[in-house]
Amino acid sequence: MPTGLITGITGQDGSYLAELLLEKGYRVVGMVRRASTENFERIAHIRSRLELRQADLLDELSLIDLLRDVRPFVPTSWAQPVLTAEFDAVGVTRLLQAVRLVAPEARVYQASSSEMFGRAREVPQRETTPFYPRSPYGVAKVYAHYITVNYRESYGLFACSGILFNHTSPRRGREFVTRKISDGVARIKLGLAQELPLGNLAARRDFGFAGDYVDAMWRMLQQPEGDDYVVATGEAHSVQEVVEIAFATAGLDWRSYVREDQGLLRRAEVDHLVGDASKAHRVLGWQPRVGFPALVEMMVRADLEHLGGKGRGG
Repeated sequence: MPTGLITGITGQDGSYLAELLLEKGYRVVGMVRRASTENFERIAHIRSRLELRQADLLDELSLIDLLRDVRPFVPTSWAQPVLTAEFDAVGVTRLLQAVRLVAPEARVYQASSSEMFGRAREVPQRETTPFYPRSPYGVAKVYAHYITVNYRESYGLFACSGILFNHTSPRRGREFVTRKISDGVARIKLGLAQELPLGNLAARRDFGFAGDYVDAMWRMLQQPEGDDYVVATGEAHSVQEVVEIAFATAGLDWRSYVREDQGLLRRAEVDHLVGDASKAHRVLGWQPRVGFPALVEMMVRADLEHLGGKGRGG
């Protein structure tokens, strides 16, 4: 039985990846931080089938001990929340170094981000597009991406990176715009809120379903050699389009409830990110399955059910 070690198992991507690996017959080990206040809600339905172990990306010795104990042969995945540079950049180095020392046969997946492109030099963005990050998160991800390339080329590790464009789901954190919108729409529909403040409605992103994206991660790890792949739908949609579909799903007119809040604008906006996943299509045989309207509708219905259940004492 192959073993998968997932560092961000309590997050959106980690929970979907855990489900996928369990379906494929893997032993799945999830890493959680010591004295952590992590929310286990996303993995509650599969927790009995998981092994949860304590370690921390800020503590290299704990990573070495974990790898010696678990001996993973397939994927390591980082979660996608906005984390500190210490975690996203140096933490990746610590994990790669631990793998090199005690589990060099392991296959490592590292989650890069479309935020690395920032003020994009070309549209659409592909694996060869130069990076121009516009946030501390994007800068940290560029470091993580290149340190993964360096460990692959210098030490012969099987290390690959998915350059993931925006991917979301009902499990997305409420601090992310798509979930903020679906949660806000549900609250307004159920009489729990009166308005939804948002930032730049014109910003365009490439939105995909997280469940589809973890399938791409798994496919990367089945290749003969580690490599880097853009994972995206190839379609750009504005935040306003998300808003329109979300409110329509709940039978509401968005113009009556949405308030543009200048305080929510980014210091350095990223205007147009859309990915070219031709390499992933060609090499991995990967295709996104859930379309944009269906994704937004899925999220609104999930939040209506979640909040409606709470309102009934469920």
